[in-house]
Amino acid sequence: MEDSHPKSELLKHFQIPNYILLSEPKVEKVIHVPECPVLVFINSKSGGQLGGDLLKTFRSLLNENQVIDLDKEAPDKVLSRIYMNLEKLKIEEDKFAINIQDKLRLIVAGGDGTAGWLLGVVSDLKLSHPPPIATMPLGTGNNLPFAFGWGKKNPGTDTRSVESFLDKVMKAKEMKIDSWHILMRMRAPKEGPCNPIAPLELPHSLHAFRRVSESDDLNMEGYHTFRGGFWNYFSMGMDAQVSYAFHTERKLHPERFKNQLVNQSSYVKIGCTQGWFCASLFHPSSRNIAQLAKVKIMKRHGSWQELKIHPSIRSIVCLNLPSFSGGLNPWGTPNGKKVRYRDYTPPYVDDNLIEVVGFRDAWHGLVLLAPNGHGTRLAQAYRIRFKFHKGATDHTFMRIDGEPWKQPLPIDDDTVVVEISPLRQVNILASNDCRAKSVHEPSTPSNHDAEEYDSNEEDSGEGGEEFRKFGAADTFKLPDTVDISHLS
Repeated sequence: MEDSHPKSELLKHFQIPNYILLSEPKVEKVIHVPECPVLVFINSKSGGQLGGDLLKTFRSLLNENQVIDLDKEAPDKVLSRIYMNLEKLKIEEDKFAINIQDKLRLIVAGGDGTAGWLLGVVSDLKLSHPPPIATMPLGTGNNLPFAFGWGKKNPGTDTRSVESFLDKVMKAKEMKIDSWHILMRMRAPKEGPCNPIAPLELPHSLHAFRRVSESDDLNMEGYHTFRGGFWNYFSMGMDAQVSYAFHTERKLHPERFKNQLVNQSSYVKIGCTQGWFCASLFHPSSRNIAQLAKVKIMKRHGSWQELKIHPSIRSIVCLNLPSFSGGLNPWGTPNGKKVRYRDYTPPYVDDNLIEVVGFRDAWHGLVLLAPNGHGTRLAQAYRIRFKFHKGATDHTFMRIDGEPWKQPLPIDDDTVVVEISPLRQVNILASNDCRAKSVHEPSTPSNHDAEEYDSNEEDSGEGGEEFRKFGAADTFKLPDTVDISHLS
């Protein structure tokens, strides 16, 4: 950070007065128009003690009402209140309020789950002028912050570190990022671990709906339907199993997981005990992806086609960002031959295409540490569908943006389906070290024309509202019994 600004000179660029934040009568005399007004959302339970310390520092530097503790207030409530106030002030021709709305930026500090929560809320609220979002890493993996240049190490919580981060936010550029809709539907079994499905075991962005649509073949009595969304990845198989074991251990013994370095070493240890490094000995072949499900993909203007997957693939990752498992890039950069013969492109984050990568075991994953290393590239797809084989196994493990769950599979049903498709885009902030690539960035030219995905295409008919919402919908709300420290 440049030292040419005195402390007060720098911070005045970010300040928002109370009459904007709290709907109070306009009694404040505003002299300085902030260049980069910010709202800061902090998961005070993330990163051990770091979240709480960061909250105190931000509040000491800014108006404490523009720094929100996500353990106390939900972001949709805060943003709805502030934007309603801004709209009212715009009608009153308050030029200062108009300036705030035009220049507003958001900061979210927490793990990938927390960042995804705020991104989903901003997407769902469909604000008249949606603000771009900077992600501050407080979790274990921190894939979202890393992809856009904010680092993957937990930040310092002292005054100088926070001022440095604010300075970077002011200088950051805006980018678009795709979001992906996920649909999961299955018939409730007559007996077994799937009856009932405990909703609190699912990721916060995946929630139940009773109906799909009138034309849906599975829209009948006895079926469960879940809808949600993600920004970074959906994975299934052995990697999600290891992640689930880690999260279960952390939930049982939170006192052991107060430090990022300790968390990462614990993750590796659990990976060893779960057999991820000796998968052929510990992982039943019946849970390998090809034995578990039939996978189909759809190209941008094509029809459904089956995706051939080698029987040894134990984990499959559907990836939107070039950052997975703490900053690794499973897709890599295909060479000219691959681009020409398999129609591959670099992993753009705003092209409505998702990269599908397979792994045999953790040893296979270690190739990502080598220059130009990558997993088994399976496809780039506009949509992807998993249809599970009847009786293959009674459960599998899945993960969305760092949040794993154990998914029961009815052994008497062959209509268990998971389908992923593009939803819409949101604005995100990228620093100078950004790794994500855009089709609109001159330095990363695309070999195909990106098309805007019309989210209204799926809004018609019964069930459209459920399709659109995965952040601010009432069914998404985190129950009081859920500890947000697990949104990592």
